Amino acid sequence: MRVPLSWLRSHVDLPEGTTARGLAGRLTEAGLEVETVESVGADITGPLVAGRVLEIEELTGFKKPIRYCKVDVGAANGTGDPQQIICGATNFAVGDLVTVALPGAELPGGFKIGARKTYGRMSEGMICSASELELWEDHSGIMVLPEGTARPGDDAFSYLPLRDEVLDIAVTPDRGYALSVRGVARDAAAVYGVPFRDPAAGAEDVAPGEGAQPARVEDEALCGRYVLRTVTGFDPEAPTPIWMKRRLALCGVRPISLAVDVTNYVMMELGQPLHAWDGGTLKGALEVRAARPGESLETLDHVERRLDPDDIVIADERGPVNIAGVMGGAATEIGLSSTDVVIEAALFSAPHIARTSRRHQLSSESSRRFERGVDSALQPAAASRATALLVELGGGRVEPGGTHIGAGAPPAPIRIGAGLPGRIAGLDYPRETVVRRLEEVGCTVRTDGDALEVAPPTWRPDLTDPNDLAEEVIRLEGYANIPSVPPRALAGRGLTPTQRRRRAVGRALAAAGHTEVLNYPFTGERDLDALQLEGDDPRRSSVRLANPLNDDEPLLRTTLLPGLLKTLVRNVGRGFGDVALFEMGRVYLPVPGAPERAPLPGVDRAPSAEERAAIDAALPHQPMRAGAVLAGRREPAGWWGEGRPALWADAIASAREAARAVGADLTVRADRHAPWHPGRCAALYVRVGGEEVLVGHAGELHPRVVKAFGLPERTAAMEVDLDLVEGAAAGPRAPEVSGYPVATQDVALVVAAGTPAGEVEAALRDGAGELLEEVRLFDVYTGEQAGEGRKSLAYTLRFRAPDRTLTAEEAGAARDAAVAEAAGRTGAVLRG
Repeated sequence: MRVPLSWLRSHVDLPEGTTARGLAGRLTEAGLEVETVESVGADITGPLVAGRVLEIEELTGFKKPIRYCKVDVGAANGTGDPQQIICGATNFAVGDLVTVALPGAELPGGFKIGARKTYGRMSEGMICSASELELWEDHSGIMVLPEGTARPGDDAFSYLPLRDEVLDIAVTPDRGYALSVRGVARDAAAVYGVPFRDPAAGAEDVAPGEGAQPARVEDEALCGRYVLRTVTGFDPEAPTPIWMKRRLALCGVRPISLAVDVTNYVMMELGQPLHAWDGGTLKGALEVRAARPGESLETLDHVERRLDPDDIVIADERGPVNIAGVMGGAATEIGLSSTDVVIEAALFSAPHIARTSRRHQLSSESSRRFERGVDSALQPAAASRATALLVELGGGRVEPGGTHIGAGAPPAPIRIGAGLPGRIAGLDYPRETVVRRLEEVGCTVRTDGDALEVAPPTWRPDLTDPNDLAEEVIRLEGYANIPSVPPRALAGRGLTPTQRRRRAVGRALAAAGHTEVLNYPFTGERDLDALQLEGDDPRRSSVRLANPLNDDEPLLRTTLLPGLLKTLVRNVGRGFGDVALFEMGRVYLPVPGAPERAPLPGVDRAPSAEERAAIDAALPHQPMRAGAVLAGRREPAGWWGEGRPALWADAIASAREAARAVGADLTVRADRHAPWHPGRCAALYVRVGGEEVLVGHAGELHPRVVKAFGLPERTAAMEVDLDLVEGAAAGPRAPEVSGYPVATQDVALVVAAGTPAGEVEAALRDGAGELLEEVRLFDVYTGEQAGEGRKSLAYTLRFRAPDRTLTAEEAGAARDAAVAEAAGRTGAVLRG
């Protein structure tokens, strides 16, 4: 919500010296987050004056209309002589009052005005449009001022609202009242302790009588209050005054016509959405009802929309003429011939409006307010305020009778202990302070012993329980005044072993050059298709959300990869070509036989044991996973060398780093598993209780997956189940450091080409015994000397004893034992 400071000051007398930024700070402390403070018009400098057009000469011979004008600017030019100005607009005439930028002026965007020769004539300034002054959006031409606005030579800053400061407030869903100048002004008055002038006060009620537009409401659950007022004899060509256009533009609303502008103005001022009909196009009585199957409506944006039975519509005897609270119909739109205007102010059901807005993908200023809840008592005042403005600015007469259906249910009173706000905040708020703060937000407070009986105001439908009232007291007293008391962990308490291990995984992957990301746990069928998963792949069995944030992502993820891959694409698209990302998060795997929906217990009490059991039974299995993706260069190029691209081996190395951080060792075997390349995919195992358990996969992604997601070529990825890896963790182990020298032995073994190097390495480890400190593969050779269908694997074996220097015989014996074990298990032959 954009709130001009000048409009705010018309309803609350802010203390002298209050700046927009100071007010923004106070409002933010009170719970209204002011995102920005914009100084509008600060870059406009004079001389900018009023001028009277004296003569217009039409210049010919050019591709567009060019006019040479003489404009009386009084003594503002220092001579009193008419100013000569070239202008291309044609919407003004001799005698019109306009705004002129004289040489030396500067307009928004750093546009400096000077005297220059153009189209064969000397132009000494510029006649300005509203758009050029950034007053409001208007492409019709020059801004012609109403007579009596100013005299030639008057400074434009004295008659045009060129400068203002605007607060841009991020309104949370529970504070719908702040989507109005009225609501923000009330909070500003409360934080400064000054009086508030309610713009809705004093408006006449709506009583039935002659001239009332007949209407009925089918179901009060759809519309709790419905008010109609009619203005006849309205001048449809009456202009919207400058002050109203400017205020609307500062709020982000484009001025259209007087009738529409008045409804938008009252909505921004009071927070009550209004709708204006051309009364001459309505046929018979209006009816507020649910849409019927098969009905459709062409809305103001000229789109034919099929209506849903959940939509609330306004219909006359022909059928729907409005989608209530969202958008009007084209057939009854206010136009330049509309002399009878019917104003509607209603209290529509917030859930229905929210669903309708989303269903039709129509988010309007009206729907935003109805979704959050509007003041249930404001409709008569808003309708009266709008009709009064229409008569004042556009002539005509307000019909004495109106339509007023329903009364709106008053908020239920809330009983609260006077000490509750203090207990929640950890401060001592006197009873008088609690009562005063609640009254400042509009509550009626009655003392009943140690408790308070509080009736919330009609404009605060979010106040429904004692904690809501406590929050109002605390925020107005200032969150900044609550002392910061860091919690103290009791001795022996702190991170659990699982938490420590998972933090170790994050630190290990970050130290290995990965950047952590956090993705939403939502996915869709399109992502699973892009992963090239078969139809019977278990990862396609997903938990479906009842109310997804995005229709394209209605499922809870069963793998971390889609989110990681899309984040990788986003980073590469923004110029980060060398990327290594990781994420730790849960996946959600359906439990066979579980109910499709979890029960929803009430919030007025703790759930019973049976309810908790039913909720637990409906929950999916939620294992913790770690995933990583790599693209581009793993080692950067520079003066030190050419660098190295990320390969499938780097993904396996990332998985090893994650496992090593919790004290587990991975066994790697070749595998075929989507979405990885069938020839560059590794299955990852850990040993638990003497058995190998599959914990994940790593390698290079399949080219079809790379193409589907738009990834860089040769993108690599890994994903492991941390719960299973932690189950194989050996626990904390102090490193063993020996002061005795290492004995190094190299062996080259020839094996069948299909023999995994990991199997040979495992055999060497088992055969070498306890003296082996490290085994490392440093060369792979295939060629004539290895033989047809054979390969040579060269390993370095490092031996060391903790208590002595090894002899050559001991090292050689351990080496021979390792080779013998490898020969027996893999058929390896020592290469000569």
